[in-house]
Amino acid sequence: MEASQSEEPVLRHVEKDVLIPKMMREKAKERCAENVAAFSHCCKESGFLMVLKCREENAALKECLTKHYQDPAFYEECKQEYIKEKLEFLRTGVAAKNRIQKLPTSM
Repeated sequence: MEASQSEEPVLRHVEKDVLIPKMMREKAKERCAENVAAFSHCCKESGFLMVLKCREENAALKECLTKHYQDPAFYEECKQEYIKEKLEFLRTGVAAKNRIQKLPTSM
């Protein structure tokens, strides 16, 4: 893996401190989907009392998300995915979110 690190593009401050953490948040929510669903359900059921009634679900959700946010291996995984998407964009000029939509519509 030493060779791939030396070939990595230099990341700007906004990429390291904003865009990669944003990707981490999105992926962490997917990995904590069960906790997100439990907290959302509790909030819907509790209405204005959610602050009092959903403490346990909120704590479990925060714990799950924080575990991912503080995991250096998870950061590295997201960083590598970001770099892959960036290099593909530089190669093709098509953003990752648009690549999925570029399928032929007449089949």
